[in-house]
Amino acid sequence: MSAIYVLWLRELRRYTRSRLQILISLGQPGLYLLVLGFGMGAVFRQAGRGSYVQFIAPGIIAMTILYSATFSGISLLWDRQFGILKETLVAPVPRLYIMLGRTSGAATVAFLQGALVAVVCLVAGFRPVQPLLLPAAAVFVALIALVFAALGTTFGSTLKEMQAFQVVMNFVVMPLFFLSGALYPLDQLPSVLAVLTRLDPLSYGVDGMRSLLLQQSHFGVMLDTAVLGTLAIVLLCVGAWRFGKIAA
Repeated sequence: MSAIYVLWLRELRRYTRSRLQILISLGQPGLYLLVLGFGMGAVFRQAGRGSYVQFIAPGIIAMTILYSATFSGISLLWDRQFGILKETLVAPVPRLYIMLGRTSGAATVAFLQGALVAVVCLVAGFRPVQPLLLPAAAVFVALIALVFAALGTTFGSTLKEMQAFQVVMNFVVMPLFFLSGALYPLDQLPSVLAVLTRLDPLSYGVDGMRSLLLQQSHFGVMLDTAVLGTLAIVLLCVGAWRFGKIAA
């Protein structure tokens, strides 16, 4: 089990030792929050929906976690390309421990980035309706991070080229974000979009955070928790299986 801790710590150090990376990770979420949050605020209020900054803040936090967690698979490809992963795989440690250490480290980094963006949202004017439920909302943040870190590990273990990973992840990540309801309410959608949003795992993460922080829920917090928890287990198992197929 110490191998899991060591690999988790290495992934965490990769992030914390680069202050530039920390600042860059706040750029895109801050842009969405400021440009859309304040630019579309008047339209959202006229529609009787209240503050748009208040509405999209959970979605922006989820977006940050999504991008950070899924693109963590690039570090796996990077290590494979330069032979660093091979040195790890030949160690007398079960591959499951190696996979869990890397994935949990990537999930922790995504969680920290989500927490930083949450602070930015608070500065921008976001105010939780139920501050006492912040710890419960943090559980949803952790679940989102774990689900998509496992997805990133799965793709990173399956693909062999950096370019292929970037193409596949852009094809996957952008639809996941835009269909999640991060930027718009999920009620009164066309039937096709309504079905697609239900198939999007990020929808349940965004809805869960809105349910706890804003008391606004589309699916229900119990269903959100069940879907994310089940997906986390399934993707960790698939990720472990694909990681075990990597040639040493």
